[in-house]
Amino acid sequence: MSAQQLITDHLDLWTGAVTSRSTAGRGHNGKIELTGLKKLRELILELAVRGKLVEQDPTDEPASVLLERIAEEKARLVEEGKIKKTKHLPEVAEEDKPFELPQGWSWARLGEITNYGSTDKAEPGEVEDTSWVLELEDIEKESSRLVQRITYRERPFKSSKNRFAPGDILYGKLRPYLDKVLVADQAGVCTTEIIPIRAFHDIFSPYLKLALKSPTFKAYANDSTHGMNLPRLGTERARLALIALPPKEQQNRIAEKVDELMALCDRLEQQTGEQLEAHEVLVDALLDALTRSANASEVAKNWARIAEHFDTLFTTEASIDKLKQAILQLAVMGRLVEQDPDDEPASVLLEKIAEEKTRLAKEGKSRKSGTKLAQTAKEIPFHIPDNWEWCKLDDLSLHSAAGWSPQCDNIPRSGNNWGVLKVSAVSWGAFDPDENKSLPSNLDPRIELEIKTNDFLVSRANTSNLVARSVVVPPHAPRNLMMSDKIVRFTLSRKINALYVNLTNNSKTSRDYYSRIAGGTSSSMKNVSRKQIQELFIPLPPQNEQHRIVKKADALIALCDQLKERLSDAGDTRTQLAEAVVEKAVKTA
Repeated sequence: MSAQQLITDHLDLWTGAVTSRSTAGRGHNGKIELTGLKKLRELILELAVRGKLVEQDPTDEPASVLLERIAEEKARLVEEGKIKKTKHLPEVAEEDKPFELPQGWSWARLGEITNYGSTDKAEPGEVEDTSWVLELEDIEKESSRLVQRITYRERPFKSSKNRFAPGDILYGKLRPYLDKVLVADQAGVCTTEIIPIRAFHDIFSPYLKLALKSPTFKAYANDSTHGMNLPRLGTERARLALIALPPKEQQNRIAEKVDELMALCDRLEQQTGEQLEAHEVLVDALLDALTRSANASEVAKNWARIAEHFDTLFTTEASIDKLKQAILQLAVMGRLVEQDPDDEPASVLLEKIAEEKTRLAKEGKSRKSGTKLAQTAKEIPFHIPDNWEWCKLDDLSLHSAAGWSPQCDNIPRSGNNWGVLKVSAVSWGAFDPDENKSLPSNLDPRIELEIKTNDFLVSRANTSNLVARSVVVPPHAPRNLMMSDKIVRFTLSRKINALYVNLTNNSKTSRDYYSRIAGGTSSSMKNVSRKQIQELFIPLPPQNEQHRIVKKADALIALCDQLKERLSDAGDTRTQLAEAVVEKAVKTA
């Protein structure tokens, strides 16, 4: 099977195998990685260096002759004093060869056919203002595209750089950038973490570039790095690396075929990306119409439109997450369950809570209740049913407190010892008591900060996506756990369903509020104050309806989670199929 056939015969597999792209922590940003196309690109490179991508021409001069010429050229350059004599490299033993080569090819060590490790230094002030200064960040990972070209005038440097000439292969030796490989189209200087490689006699630079990017070479490079903080490929290990060397004429043909097939992959990637983007826009539009429904009749009409195409709409984790968010939004707007005219209105519920807070204040068990919410058209986010009321979180809270962050041991507590909860304990939709740090034995616990069942916990500081996320402490939660100072606890009136408040806090309207008011100079660390959390608007249903909403929302969210799990399983299957096709192609091509 030709490489072209391999692509076209498995088109649905290459474009359909996708995985979620992870970010820091346990969540993800909803972005996806086109895993199938990534595997296809790797397959093309691997077939190229195995001699399986283009037909062999028996009239081509064997690579062994090319290696003899390289040896003669190196000897001459050493004799002329143009290069230094390098340490002799061992012959390639049979057991070292990773795979069998076609007739006319030869194995060569990288240090045998290039000047790897011999660099010409450039000091600050020795280059022109218009000279190209290359850093690792300028090369796109995986594709090796040059994303920006910066001159010395724009990027002056204070330490030594490596000089390079047109045609040199520029290789990023620092992990995880071992596939950042570029052929220089003009002279310049680069960071010392990039090694300029100059090939000897008739080694075609574009072929050597793809050989350095092949899965076989990348695996060798990854296994050969040293250093803990910034692992890098050492010079000696790099010089020993094996390169599958074709005849001179075939190097050119292989590089041209790889360029052709990679361009086809680019087109597939663009087409798939456009389809996914269009899919996302459609999902957004339909869910937006659903959440803007004015009444139950409109909800039913808009939901019917979605249900008709459910299997084609919710095919990615991002679309399912958006569906979950729409469910939460419908819940807090009073569109998820029917209203019961026999329910005691929320206004009466608020009066009872206010009386409870007044009584507790007189007994010294709570602070005095705040002022009544002033409802203005500008403040109210949306219309709610007649028997609901707008209030603020503070109106429902009997007490609130921030936690404590002593210098703890950087390990979870053991047994029933005391621990301090990390912010990750309340960031992911469910209370996680294992996310804690052990309180040192020389510190006494603050008993009043111990979490209890039904506590409503909110993260005060986190990333922009996670700040002010919340959980409710479930029944039978472990004892002897305290809040950190990045967690705020609200003790809600027992007349309120804390799970409903949690649902509201995580809805789109609330997330928009926190996005507007959160402080901090970067998206990696945002913060909100306890007062700002207290000011959160809550659309309050009657007490009985709160329970019905939580029950319905929980059931629908559970269905979404099941759908996402099946989707993940299907994605894993497609990825495994893609890997199996790649493995078979490499073995049988």
